[in-house]
Amino acid sequence: MSDTERQAKDAASTGTGYRVLARKYRPKDFTDLMVGQEPMVRTLTNAFETGRIAQAYMLTGVRGVGKTTTARILARALNYKTAAVDRPTIDLREPGDHCQAIMEGRHVDVIEMDAASHTGIDDIREIIEQVRYRPVSARYKVYIIDEVHMLSTAAFNGLLKTLEEPPEHVKFIFATTEIRKVPITVLSRCQRFDLRRISASDLVGLFTTIADKEGIEAEPEALAMIARAAEGSARDGLSLLDQAIAHGSGFVAADAVRAMLGLADRARIVDLFGHVVKGDVSAALAEFNSQYEAGANPVVVLTDLADFTHLVTRLKYVPDAADDPSLSEIERTKAAEFAQGVAVTALSRIWQMLLKGITETENAARTAGAAEMVLIRLAHAAHLPAPEDAARRLAEFSEGNGGSRPVSSPNGGNGGGAVSYQGNAMARAVETPAPRPTPSAPVAMLRAVPNTQPDSQPLGRIEPKPAEAPKPLVPINSMADIAELASQKRDPKLKALVRTFVRPVKLESGRLDVSLTSGAPGTLLNELAVKLKEWTGIHWIVSLSREEGQPTLVEAEANAQKQRVADARQDPDVAAILAQFPGAKIIDVRVRAPETEDEEAAAAPPAAAESVDGDILPGDDIEF
Repeated sequence: MSDTERQAKDAASTGTGYRVLARKYRPKDFTDLMVGQEPMVRTLTNAFETGRIAQAYMLTGVRGVGKTTTARILARALNYKTAAVDRPTIDLREPGDHCQAIMEGRHVDVIEMDAASHTGIDDIREIIEQVRYRPVSARYKVYIIDEVHMLSTAAFNGLLKTLEEPPEHVKFIFATTEIRKVPITVLSRCQRFDLRRISASDLVGLFTTIADKEGIEAEPEALAMIARAAEGSARDGLSLLDQAIAHGSGFVAADAVRAMLGLADRARIVDLFGHVVKGDVSAALAEFNSQYEAGANPVVVLTDLADFTHLVTRLKYVPDAADDPSLSEIERTKAAEFAQGVAVTALSRIWQMLLKGITETENAARTAGAAEMVLIRLAHAAHLPAPEDAARRLAEFSEGNGGSRPVSSPNGGNGGGAVSYQGNAMARAVETPAPRPTPSAPVAMLRAVPNTQPDSQPLGRIEPKPAEAPKPLVPINSMADIAELASQKRDPKLKALVRTFVRPVKLESGRLDVSLTSGAPGTLLNELAVKLKEWTGIHWIVSLSREEGQPTLVEAEANAQKQRVADARQDPDVAAILAQFPGAKIIDVRVRAPETEDEEAAAAPPAAAESVDGDILPGDDIEF
């Protein structure tokens, strides 16, 4: 007879209550706490061995990770006493004089208080009045306050002074699930320990050990389902295991756990994912309806689909994640296959659509219908090109047509016209009807209509013809030409922006690649493209480059001026003047063209050009 059957028989015969697994297997010492909480145990171990015991501790974490249990074990370690050991220690393998009473919550010197039901200043005032008295039998008087974030502001303020300077025989241990609601003044007076979520692999190991002790047969897949449903909480997982044992009459089977939790078969979730990424709407809906008729919750199906999408994405970058024992064999193998064949952009799109779809399904009156609509959108999106691919194709097609023809959007499946903006000119793009793509052969076609074709004429596919690069009305060879053109067109604002923020990377007819300095307006590139098209008569593509580029015009002029000043200092006459007049300094160096009666010579600035290169020539003005 197993332990469970024996306990059930004893409970039925004696009338005593059954102890649930979460209470029966609650950790009793730090060795049991090593499951998932190794950093905290290591810190407390070193603190106790060196005698650096804090006056107050703050334990935080999600529900069921062991905050209250840790507080009791800590109180037991502080008051540990045996015939051979009479000091605080974390080695609790042998029960001490106070251990049993502390772990059962009935020791007179270990006071447990639930702050959810004792929130006022009067309850804290009672604690403040009692801390002056020494413990009755233990070494320390320990106050364990659970859900401490529920205390009122006045209660927190009343506790501050005692918490900062408590008597030597008093220790405080706080536990909370809402650490952000605890005032920083309280946190600064405590040693904080963040209890981590217990990993699914650790939970599976814990459940397996407990099932062996209870004499319960459990399928590994069933324990993995319970571990995933527990979401890092040992108490929640043990409660579900208790329920599964009762549901299966002592045998924990995967099918029974799946039915109990309202889950879909993980293998069927993998099949549903495969239909979605292939774009097979009918197969995806058929698989979903089959799972729904079997009792699966539509919201849970979409959530499991999102979890599998996350697993596939994660395996693309962390292949070792497939070794997680909570994963079934089909999840492990199929996820690895999908990770090799599905692009990250597609996985990211599925993930975003599922996040939105899960919320819609939860709030819908008909959850099954809402889930089906989500699957239809997912399967339809499998035919669409990635946003970056569509943008690249549109850019290539636009360049091939000289930038004068609008391009239809591949997403215009509703028969309406899409709108494309290039150089601040709006063109209407009409989509040519195309055969409906099959799931196995997604088709993405780009079709365009020239501006000269009337709407009444039939639409046909236009092949881009190679054309010579158009010649601008005004030659543009440098950023200085653009600034000068802006000055001629009486646009001082654009001229100032170009001179100050634009660093040229590549410049050719109809294309300008630049990088921008900090503080550049967000609309600068679009405005520059519009103006260049208006002033030169050709279409311009102005793009932002990742390269640093050459200096801006303002930076180039500043560098040239610094060079002229440095060259002036090297001139013998200037150096003599500076030596003759202590305190004198060069303020500015101006370049002046030499006077000549020849108009052509006067128009050309050879002296200025040579002066910029470095040497100080006759005719240069130097200000001191």
